[in-house]
Amino acid sequence: MSQWIYGRRVARNGHVSWARNYYSVPFEHIGSKVDLRITDRSLEVYRGDQRVTTHLLLPETAVNEYRTNDADLPAGDRYHPWDAARIRQWAERIGASTLVVINRIFESVAIDEQGLNPALAVLRLSRRYSAERVEAACRITLAGPVRSPRYAHVQPILATGQDQARPARTEPVEHGGYVRGASYYAGGTR
Repeated sequence: MSQWIYGRRVARNGHVSWARNYYSVPFEHIGSKVDLRITDRSLEVYRGDQRVTTHLLLPETAVNEYRTNDADLPAGDRYHPWDAARIRQWAERIGASTLVVINRIFESVAIDEQGLNPALAVLRLSRRYSAERVEAACRITLAGPVRSPRYAHVQPILATGQDQARPARTEPVEHGGYVRGASYYAGGTR
């Protein structure tokens, strides 16, 4: 007996998730969709009709654990894993406020792997918006009451343009409504 799970995407770190745990897949399949065949003791990963790897299942009590075959990882200098250090370098290139946001994301999680996707979500905003705008949005977010800002805090600032400097109003502001002067209240007549 086995259970099939179809259309799981292999993450950037070369792992596919199943039952709150992660199992490695050969690096050439990163980003592609694979199918999982789960038995009572093993997990097999298929691409089309070809089995690409097999793992022993982690115990049901395991959460956020990784099973990695060394043969699944690429060798040489071309491979740079997505880890906290690499993400912090990207944030540092954007600016100091962005680096603080990323550091707070990693401080708020138990292990670094849990902070990878939230941190990358913030940094990917620099693909849609300029690095200067992302830095300004992170600065605004840090000025607010949120201790650990995330994508959900930074993205609306960019979408609504709050990060862009607005020109100061030079025309006088008129207050609406009916205003009665002091002579009205001091006269005592109706």
